[in-house]
Amino acid sequence: MTSLVAYGAYVPYFRLRRSAIATVLGGRAAGGTRAVASYDEDSTTLGVEAARATLAAVPEARGSVRSLLFATATPPYLDKTNAAAIHAALGLAPEAMAVDMAGAVRSGAGALHLASGSAEDTLVVLADVRTGLPGSADERDGGDAGAAFLFSARPELPPLAEVIAHASVTAEILDRRRTPDSPVSTTSEERFTEQVYTRLADAAFDDALERAQLRAEQLDHLAVAGLHQRALRSVAGRLSARTGKAADGSADGLAGTVGNPGTAQPGLLLADALDRAEPGRTIALVVIGDGVSVLVLRTCAALAGRRAAVPAAAPAAAGSDRLSYGDYLTWRGFLDRQPAARPKPQPPAAAPSLRRAGWKYGFVASRCTDCGTRQLPPARVCAGCRTIDKMTEERLDGTPATVVTYTVDHLGFTPHPPLILAVIEFDGGGRFRCELTDAAEEEVHAGMRVTMSFRRLLTADGVHNYFWKARPVR
Repeated sequence: MTSLVAYGAYVPYFRLRRSAIATVLGGRAAGGTRAVASYDEDSTTLGVEAARATLAAVPEARGSVRSLLFATATPPYLDKTNAAAIHAALGLAPEAMAVDMAGAVRSGAGALHLASGSAEDTLVVLADVRTGLPGSADERDGGDAGAAFLFSARPELPPLAEVIAHASVTAEILDRRRTPDSPVSTTSEERFTEQVYTRLADAAFDDALERAQLRAEQLDHLAVAGLHQRALRSVAGRLSARTGKAADGSADGLAGTVGNPGTAQPGLLLADALDRAEPGRTIALVVIGDGVSVLVLRTCAALAGRRAAVPAAAPAAAGSDRLSYGDYLTWRGFLDRQPAARPKPQPPAAAPSLRRAGWKYGFVASRCTDCGTRQLPPARVCAGCRTIDKMTEERLDGTPATVVTYTVDHLGFTPHPPLILAVIEFDGGGRFRCELTDAAEEEVHAGMRVTMSFRRLLTADGVHNYFWKARPVR
């Protein structure tokens, strides 16, 4: 039987205070913050970070994953598989099929549905970078995040939760849409579609309970996700009254600190429910959008000892809220600023990127089998003993490191100055010069502990240049 065996979530470091929007544009100031993907992050990098957290709990499963489903409504590429970059960054087996389930928020619910019924080890990655026109509700209430879930039927991987039922109702509803050439969504009057979604939610919820052979009051946790705010509140209220449980995602908490991360919201709410649930409890996940989908899970005994290393609510409550509204608009492309007088960046070439994919995407170094010297980047000739072709590969993306020395560059170009470059030394040996991200100038010091993070260095001629940066361990 296929079960959920690992999960993880990722929330970016930066926060935008909702009151900062009103300070610039006027109007009523809303409370709380929303999570903001940095200038060097997109839905692919968010997905990589969430998937890394998931596989860190079951490293033995990395080689057994046979399907990778990446769901997002904000894909960095069209006409190219974004999941392929995630596949490369995770170092999955070549025979693992990586596909995108992109275009709509409901894709996330579909990916979870398919994975829960797969006979092969399937990794589901959900991520979104949500935005809207300046001053819009989408901008204010949106958020950026990623979540990942590994499903497997292998007996050596203890199940954390079993999917005991799923039900779905589909309807063609023109309440939200976005054309491929538009950066923002268009929405229709919510009052009519609120009634439609309420009716569909009742039908899907009743069907799921019947399949699970449960009564509403037997559910222990209820999570309701979706972008339709009126329907979200209405459905959450109705189902809460039936179950006697408060619905996650409908009030403060993650919504007040992270915002609504669209495709990733069901995953973030499910991860948070798993963080809090005791073994033997039932969880109902309701997703609203172009219909209603319901997933019912029962937690297992192994959950108590194998929860995510970092709870979903922990990074959600942390982060820096010093991001200015001007920087946010610049990062999202709504505010053009005078660029630095620097040469135009060049995109990475296809051939060398493919030849060095293990290093570029997976951060795979080499270690000499004769003297044990670690090489970054990997090399054929050992820098220590000069032997040739006596190397073993070694992934370092999860190995902590320490800042040896650093430079704060106020002239180098970066969308979030100053540019901070550091020489870091990995535990077990090996030094590397790289850029620090998610770090303020005043907090950087020699001896600071850092870890690697998958980022987008730049975009040139329509090509995203993905590689690794270091960020502080928090």
